[in-house]
Amino acid sequence: MKKINLTALTLLAALTLSLSANAQTATNYTAKKGKLSEPELQRWSHLDLAKDSIPGMSVDKAYAELLKGKKNVKVIVAVVDSGVDIDHEDLKDVIWTNKKEIAGNGIDDDKNGFIDDIHGWNFLGDALHESLEMTRIVKKADDGSATYKNALVAYNLKYDKAMKDKQQIDFLLSVDKSIQENLKKEVYTIEDLNGIDTTDPELGRNKMIMTQIMTDAGPTFRTELNEYGKYVYNQLNYNLNKEYDGRKVVGDNPEDIKNTKYGNNIVYGPDKEEADHGTHVAGIIAQVRGNNLGGDGIANNVAIMAVRAVPDGDEYDKDIALAIRYAVDNGAKVINGSFGKSYSPHKQWVYDAIKYAEKKDVLFVHAAGNDGENIDLDQNANFPNDSDDNKIEFASNVLTIGALNNQYGEGVIADFSNYGTFNVDVFAPGNQIYATIPNNKYKYLQGTSMASPNAAGVAALIRSYYPKLSAKQVKQILMESGTPLPAKVILGENPNPAQELSAVASSQSSKSARMVNAYNALLMAEKMTKK
Repeated sequence: MKKINLTALTLLAALTLSLSANAQTATNYTAKKGKLSEPELQRWSHLDLAKDSIPGMSVDKAYAELLKGKKNVKVIVAVVDSGVDIDHEDLKDVIWTNKKEIAGNGIDDDKNGFIDDIHGWNFLGDALHESLEMTRIVKKADDGSATYKNALVAYNLKYDKAMKDKQQIDFLLSVDKSIQENLKKEVYTIEDLNGIDTTDPELGRNKMIMTQIMTDAGPTFRTELNEYGKYVYNQLNYNLNKEYDGRKVVGDNPEDIKNTKYGNNIVYGPDKEEADHGTHVAGIIAQVRGNNLGGDGIANNVAIMAVRAVPDGDEYDKDIALAIRYAVDNGAKVINGSFGKSYSPHKQWVYDAIKYAEKKDVLFVHAAGNDGENIDLDQNANFPNDSDDNKIEFASNVLTIGALNNQYGEGVIADFSNYGTFNVDVFAPGNQIYATIPNNKYKYLQGTSMASPNAAGVAALIRSYYPKLSAKQVKQILMESGTPLPAKVILGENPNPAQELSAVASSQSSKSARMVNAYNALLMAEKMTKK
């Protein structure tokens, strides 16, 4: 799964790149000048472009002007992810409970095939790490297929890059260690660096490097450095390691979709700290509003169903297919999928599950991916999707979400966000999103993994206040009611920092060329319901 902490990736880039806050804007909106204040940053996805000059989803405006005193119904939102800390102070009151199941009796009381599934199900059991799908394909014998050849090329490129990243990380860690040893302290400041007076050329170089890093990355540089180091080493030790078998501990056959009796009911997994991604996603959707804890969720009357199916690595098609079916069968009306991969050997299993969700009127909201690529191109495919030929959608209930920055203008689409006029539907806030992480903590994370639950939260709002609308209608509303993107936008990552990327027509970004807007969506839902 492509769910890396993109905040950590900015550390190395900070040595050579800086973001401009003076992006050109469309004539009808004015971009906010300078950096956002901390209160603005913590809830920027809730703010309003016209009022606040920040490209949020107008969630606060919707609550203030449209939803006061309005009746609604509780909506179950399934978070198919790395696990959820169901004991978190800002989530424990919004966690789904299976009332048909008696906790701890070891009996499948509701006869749904899962024993004691009180708050969801963990399809990964005690597994934490996993290889990438391309690694699993390469590990098998060359079958002469184009899939194998493409996977081998992609694997070699990714492995070579990981080795180069490891060298860079090891170098920076050694530089940091040399400064620590010189200062005789683990934690040091810019002032401490300035106080180093040396004729040693190596120490002088290290001082210069760390001064630049601390100036660009700020006081969190060591946390980001360690996080990025963990990501790189996990790639080499697990994701790209052809000898690693992360599935053995699960005890099932991932090649047999009929082999369904596996996993357990510990929905945060064997190590709660490793459930940070899923816990963050759940918080974006549903952390309690207005309680002065952390941030605010988008939806105010939802129950989070935790379905653990996404490891550190690429998810198995079998787990995703069964996770979707579990969520549907147990009452979810919205499913968030902040995961994705480039190869899907059993994609039909997932397609069939999506069609099953469509039949049961369940909306599946999916992250577009973080490669900064056009996923309409076959070589950049991001699975699961809702088309097998890039021409016709086989289901009407899949909404694919790209990520936005918090600065309006040509650069409003996050450079890491995938795009595509067929396979990306609409954009939502995905850069520097503040939400829950395990053990009563909160953190900024970024990625289309954060954009997807922002959109899913708005979808849940609509389904809560307008429950008669179908999943297909909710998808249509989110796409058609969104705020238009600027006339021109920059798409993808810049491979050459020395040259600026040219902006293109925003119509090239996605199917709708719009940004999710809760206020507009609720207005459209009201009109559609009356019709």
